[in-house]
Parts: sequence; structure tokens; C-alpha cells
Amino acid sequence: MPKPFDKLTATAAPIMRSNVDTDVIIRIERLVGNGIRGTLGKWAFGSLRYLADGSENPEFILNREPYREAEILVTGPNFGCGSSREGAVWSLQERGIRAIIGSGFGDIFFANCFQNGILPVVVDKAVVDQLAADIEATQGAGKISIDLEAQTIVSPSGARHSFEIDPRRREGLLKGLDEVALTLQRDDEIHAFQASDRTARPWIHSTRTSA
Repeated sequence: MPKPFDKLTATAAPIMRSNVDTDVIIRIERLVGNGIRGTLGKWAFGSLRYLADGSENPEFILNREPYREAEILVTGPNFGCGSSREGAVWSLQERGIRAIIGSGFGDIFFANCFQNGILPVVVDKAVVDQLAADIEATQGAGKISIDLEAQTIVSPSGARHSFEIDPRRREGLLKGLDEVALTLQRDDEIHAFQASDRTARPWIHSTRTSA
């Protein structure tokens, strides 16, 4: 079950490259080779994080302090594009990522984020560029705050930005429920109301039969 998401203040790392597809996030052979969750976090962005000899790429931002501890990614356009499956989201989740802010995402990746408790926030590209500039200005020391209830982002400079989110998906993140669990919960609530209403107003629910 996804972990409930409410408010988050954390280090953010900018990955501003456009069209980062899911093979860049994690290659499919890593899923086949490892098979189970719990081992995928170390392979997140493997093609960018590691050099041919297996050593860490010093140019990749998540290999540097303070970005190693980042829980938020600020991303370029169309992040998570391609034939995404849950493995790409799992690898980010196990890497410690709780939220991703960008101007657009791959559709399947976007849905899988909600299913697994990661908040994908869609904002204008100008907002993304401003957040990335604020992070760079503080060399990663300034944190980003996200309030899901209020649907606001506060940048390291103190600037506030609003965002919109589907109410049902927002409810799921706040409660730590995926869409299936939300549907079951809603069905239970409907059944409970109907049972209560039958007791309170039985004449409405009685079946009339003609003589």
C-alpha cells in the first residue's frame, strides 16, 4: 500500500533533460535480472549515474552532495515517456523520491506514480525553470516544500506556486490508497449509507407488489 502523502519539505535535484524515457530511469534488463522490488533503487538512472568501468559519473547530479539525499526531482519536459511499467516508478521510490515536479510526464508513468505513492506535480515550464534556478542558486542547500492539501509549492527563494490535481488521485495520496482501494472504500461507504438509510426510511426501499 502506498505511503500517505501530505506535506513534504526536502532537498530537490534538477534533472532538466527533455524526454527522459523509462529506459533512462531504469533499463528493462535490470528488472529481468533483479526481478523483485527492494533491489531496484540502486539502478535508478543507471545509464547516467555510472561510467563504463562501473564507477560513479561525477557529472551526474544525484551522485553529488547534497543531491544524494534528494526526495524531490525537478524535471524537464516529458519525463517518464516511453513504454513505462511500474519498475521505473519502483526504482525512483526505492531511491527515496517522493515527488516529481515537471511540465509534463509520460501518461503511463504519470498514472503509475499515483498508484505507488509518488506525487507527480504538473506546472508551467516557467515555474519548473524558476525552481531549477532557485535550487542552483543555493547549490542544493535550499529545500522545496510541497503541500498536497493546499496544492502549493514553496521554492527555495520563498516564491509560492499553485498546482492542480485530480481530486480522486489527491485523495488516494493523502490516505495512502491506490485507485483500487479507493474504489473499494467508496463502495463500502455507499453500502453503509444504503444500509443505514434502509433502517431510517424503510418505506423508500420497500418493494411494492400489486394485488
